[in-house]
Amino acid sequence: MTTDKPSVTVLGLGAMGTALAGALLSAGHPVTVWNRTAAKADALVERGAARAASPAEAVAASQIVVACLLDYDSVREVLGTESLRGRTLVNLTNGTPGQARRFAEWAACQGADYLDGGIMAVPPMIGTPAAFVLYSGSAGAFDRARPALDTFGESIFLGEAVGRAALTDIALLTGMYGMIAGSLQAFALVTADGVPATDFAPLLTRWLQAMSGWADGAAKQLDSGDYATGVVSNLGMQAASFDNLHRTADEQGVHSGLFAPLGRLMQQRAADGHGHEDLTGIIELLRKDDNA
Repeated sequence: MTTDKPSVTVLGLGAMGTALAGALLSAGHPVTVWNRTAAKADALVERGAARAASPAEAVAASQIVVACLLDYDSVREVLGTESLRGRTLVNLTNGTPGQARRFAEWAACQGADYLDGGIMAVPPMIGTPAAFVLYSGSAGAFDRARPALDTFGESIFLGEAVGRAALTDIALLTGMYGMIAGSLQAFALVTADGVPATDFAPLLTRWLQAMSGWADGAAKQLDSGDYATGVVSNLGMQAASFDNLHRTADEQGVHSGLFAPLGRLMQQRAADGHGHEDLTGIIELLRKDDNA
C-alpha cells in the first residue's frame, strides 16, 4: 500500500516511544522502529511497523527520526558517529535547556536538522486531544515534520531558541509537582483523622479548579513587576495565617516538610516590607543575584 504521508523512524520503545510509534501507525505513516530489546517491537511490527536491526538501519529508513530514549547521552550513544545528513532529528527525550543546546550543537555536526521537544502527556494520552508537545529549534524541521508530529497531540512551536522547549517542559512539570505536593499534604491531613481519601478528593478537586485562574493574574503582575496590583489577600495576612498549616500538621501527626519552605519565604518577604503585595512577590527571593 502506498501513502503520501512521510515515513518516520522511532528510536526507543519504552511506554512513551511505543505510544508515539502507535499513533503514527494509526495515522497511516510508514514507521520503522528500533529498540535495544528487539522483542519490544513485536506488537508494533504486527501492526505494520518495520523492525530495524540497528540504529544505522533505522536512520537510513526515514528522513524523519524521532528519538525517545532515557536521556540526551543515550541518544548520542545510540546514534553514534552515523551521519545524519538529510535527516530531521526530533528529540523527545526529557532534559535541561543546557543539555538541549549542547545536543543541538552535536546534531548539527552530524548534519541533522534538529528539533528539540517536550511531551506534556503520559503514554495513554498520546494521540488524544488532551496531549500537547512542545518544540523548539529549526523552524524548517518543524514544518517538515509537523504532519507526523501532529499525530502525537497538539504541536506547539516555541521558536528557534533550541532550549526553550526543555525549559518550558521543566517549568510545567515544576508547577505540576508543586500541585501534587500540596495535594499529598492535604490528603495526609484528612486521612490522619480517618477521613477516606475518596470522600475528600471531590472537594480538593473543586477547590483546585476554582484556583486555576490564579496563574493568569499572577502572570500579569510578574510581567509588570507590580506585585501590589489587584491584591485580594495580601502577603502579610497570608504569612501570618500560614502558621496554622504547620500547627494543624503537628496536631494531625503529619510532617510539614513539603510546604515549610514556602512559609519561610512568605515571612521573609513580608518582613522585608512587602506585606501589602501579593504572593507573587516571592519570586524576587527565588531569583539568584547572578540571574537578576
